[in-house]
Amino acid sequence: MGQKFQAPKGVAEYTPPDSIEFLAVRNALAGAAQRAGYSYLELPIFEDTALYVRGVGESTDVVSKEMYTFDDRGGRSLTLRPEGTAGVVRSVVEHSLDRAGLPVKLWYAGPFFRAERPQHGRYRQFNQVGLEALGSSDPALDAEVIAVAVEGFAALGLTGYRLLLNSLGDTASRLEYRDVLTTFLATLDLDEATQARAQQNPLRVLDDKRASVQAQLVDAPLMADVLSAESREHHDAVRGYLRDLGIVWEDAPRLVRGLDYYTRTTFEFVHDGLGAQSAIGGGGRYDGLMAELGGQELPGIGFGLGVDRTLLACRAEGLAVGQTSRCDVFLIAMGDVAKTRIMTAAASLRAASVRTDIAFDGRSLKGSMRAADKSGAKLVAIVGEAEVEADTVNIKNLVTSDQVSVPTGDLVQEIQEMLNT
Repeated sequence: MGQKFQAPKGVAEYTPPDSIEFLAVRNALAGAAQRAGYSYLELPIFEDTALYVRGVGESTDVVSKEMYTFDDRGGRSLTLRPEGTAGVVRSVVEHSLDRAGLPVKLWYAGPFFRAERPQHGRYRQFNQVGLEALGSSDPALDAEVIAVAVEGFAALGLTGYRLLLNSLGDTASRLEYRDVLTTFLATLDLDEATQARAQQNPLRVLDDKRASVQAQLVDAPLMADVLSAESREHHDAVRGYLRDLGIVWEDAPRLVRGLDYYTRTTFEFVHDGLGAQSAIGGGGRYDGLMAELGGQELPGIGFGLGVDRTLLACRAEGLAVGQTSRCDVFLIAMGDVAKTRIMTAAASLRAASVRTDIAFDGRSLKGSMRAADKSGAKLVAIVGEAEVEADTVNIKNLVTSDQVSVPTGDLVQEIQEMLNT
């Protein structure tokens, strides 16, 4: 017997039936983006390491501690993507997507990678659905981005989350706040590494999750105290649009999130049913990032929603998501000639978008019916010697136990009608 292997530690792996729920969550979140006019972008799994160092921020935990970085055979430093925004902006610049009209509206989905300590809801390989809109500073766009996320959660029936909202201001506001915050942090009893972080990027200290640090930040100055008039007006407009849309939020004046590129509107969705890892998604503006990565001086805003954590949130609320059955119709053949008939029938049903499975390996009728029950199919279609001679198919409804014999040529239409009743 060969060696048995296991998936790497910290990987969110989904097998049936859990994979059905995972797909339902991902599709619901992606569907909301598609309905809002966002086009799909397929991103590389790995990028030039410098893209993340420059785009995400060298002082962030993501870059300094959590990236999976390696040298390829040519000696180039590459990194498995820890987040999506930097890669999207790189793609927009590289392919001149911003030359075809603004704003550029894109969505993406897939796995991302961070070398974190695995725990419930915190994985080294995790999945996100994200969207980005580049080329507009309209506060209505900020509200739309948040509304798309809310629509995705609503499609799943999710209600127990909270939306936290803040503004990190424009460049002038951030520079003033940095000075004020640095002065305040210098008075605290911080360890050497945190002191160094405070000198390099003081906002990172606000994102420190340790209770010993958070206790000292109770009286820290707030960005809201130094917001420029323009940034304050923008933030008020965003909140006005959210109010018009009926979206409830909580002002979170200490919310900074973990990436350096955020400016102005910053938001996070949290679910209290998940414990310590309560965030299920978030995002914000990154108005200087495109220029930083070699493109035009264009503003941008986006989000990343955690598929894994959103699924956990649905389970915490007891929500059933996704189809519990893997097919609608299960076909059974009794004999070789009948097998040819059901293979042809299966092809016709699938072409008509009916989910169809087949009993293989010459199982007995009893064994095939057990397989049909396990598949979750509503209908079973059986072809035996009598059906071959009469050119018919016997259909049984596993819910009502009703049976009917129909001509083979009418099978697809009859199946569709029975599934819709």
